[in-house]
Amino acid sequence: MPHTAVTMSRTATGWTGDEDTLHDVEDLDSLADSLHVGPGTTSVVFIEEDDEWLGIVRVTDDLDPRVFLSDRRVLETSDLAQRLFADALPVVPPPTPEDDDDTPRPAAEAIGDTDLLADLGTSGDVLIELCAEEGLLPSDVLSALCERAGCLDVLDQIRVV
Repeated sequence: MPHTAVTMSRTATGWTGDEDTLHDVEDLDSLADSLHVGPGTTSVVFIEEDDEWLGIVRVTDDLDPRVFLSDRRVLETSDLAQRLFADALPVVPPPTPEDDDDTPRPAAEAIGDTDLLADLGTSGDVLIELCAEEGLLPSDVLSALCERAGCLDVLDQIRVV
């Protein structure tokens, strides 16, 4: 499945960004290690796959990654999500539908640290609302998050390339 991974890094001089592939990344720890976060630097990796889900990994200079996944159900269907997020997120059993035949597919079930972008302009409640908004694709959510963090211009430059 095609995916997009955009890394945005903020230092004292401002934001920089880059788009990358995660084919060679084995797990969350290797992704965090690859970010080369220096003192006073915050890096956020936004990952989306087939316009289905959005994953966020945030690493600061302590190299302890914080993660968020827009829909925990993709841990069962996406190799990429499984590889990067399964070990970092709590195991939550899916809700048991009362009537299997007539139960519509449940709404996305966000999981992880919803407040990982709070100091970058997006509270946990707003992050959940953006991910749950009907008709909003992960790439649209990414744009909204970058706009709130003040790095939409960097994202736009990456997308042009």
